[in-house]
Amino acid sequence: MAKAHGVLRTVLSARPGRFAGTVAAAVVTAGLLLTLPGCQGDDGSDRATIVAPGGPGEKARHLTPEEAAKAKPDDSPNAADHTYVSRMIEHHRQALTMSALAPDRAASDGVKRLAERITAAQKPEIGAMEKWLARHPATPIPPTTATPAAPAAGHDHGAMPGMATEQQLAELAAAGGTDFDRLFLKLMTAHHEGAVTMAGEALAGGNNVAVEEMATEVVATQSAEIHRMRAMG
Repeated sequence: MAKAHGVLRTVLSARPGRFAGTVAAAVVTAGLLLTLPGCQGDDGSDRATIVAPGGPGEKARHLTPEEAAKAKPDDSPNAADHTYVSRMIEHHRQALTMSALAPDRAASDGVKRLAERITAAQKPEIGAMEKWLARHPATPIPPTTATPAAPAAGHDHGAMPGMATEQQLAELAAAGGTDFDRLFLKLMTAHHEGAVTMAGEALAGGNNVAVEEMATEVVATQSAEIHRMRAMG
């Protein structure tokens, strides 16, 4: 649990400037700025003025709609965003595979309910990440001698923290009763810790607001489940 909390503290303290920009972008996007009609522009025409609240101790700024649009930070996805989303889809899919074994093999009702919660949370997250990838397709980088071609999606499981090996999955599928419960909690705890690590990397190196929101949700949800699984074990 101390490990998960340490990662969570690191994530929440990472790049404070970036999160401040995210909040500012959200305010502009959500239309929470005050619009004052009837103000005159330099040419004497009436135009709306947007009041942007200042930070602590700072005065509010009066912006034109054009200036407000330019004030929104660029959150174009970068390589860290694309890497996180594509790999986390595979990471989540393995969690679903493991959780699907619980109804028929687990002895504990607590383990069965945990598996249900994991499925209910991660299945929609996969859908959201797939939609994000469809909206933001990655631009392939031609391989060079110095930079070899990256492995195809779904074939770099070993490089992702917390992923169970094929042998571990086979052992889980063959287990039953309390043996299944013990192995499931062990593998899923490591799996969640790996997901929190990956989310922390995305929050530290990514640039897209939507990916930040997805990664923050993973940190919060899976850190809580790590605590619950440790208590159950």
